[in-house]
Amino acid sequence: MGSVTEASAAESLPETIAAPGEAVVLSVHAEGAQVYECKAGLEGKLAWAFREPIATLMADGKTVGRHYAGPNWEHVDGSVVLGRTSGSAPGATPNDIPWLKLEVISRRGSGTLSGVTTVQRINTAGGILEGPCDKAGATHSAPYSADYVFLRKEDSRHQ
Repeated sequence: MGSVTEASAAESLPETIAAPGEAVVLSVHAEGAQVYECKAGLEGKLAWAFREPIATLMADGKTVGRHYAGPNWEHVDGSVVLGRTSGSAPGATPNDIPWLKLEVISRRGSGTLSGVTTVQRINTAGGILEGPCDKAGATHSAPYSADYVFLRKEDSRHQ
């Protein structure tokens, strides 16, 4: 991993999702779907509501994990992190889900993700589903891709 590339990439992120002072643990590409469910909104009209993500996490052409409801990210080594959104920035187009910064609120297993404190979702493509739906409980998947960057806070004791 080239630290020059990572540093310049981090500097170009919107301030709302930047994680200054955190080091990259792992960067993966995700391919999957954002799953929506047809539900009645406030006015009683049916509309698509986000339900869960389902994605495969890849690095160097290999599957290294999966992303699913929670939101959870699970590495093939058994380490898992659960995140909560702490920042958001718009995607490149109206059809792209937002870029996110997620704070890790729980972790399990030991391995690659065990020290992760922040997850960033960047370079999103697709994933938005809008418009009316006609049957409550119906589901629809909107294909998407994104890059997920797993970070940990720098420990000043380790140089």
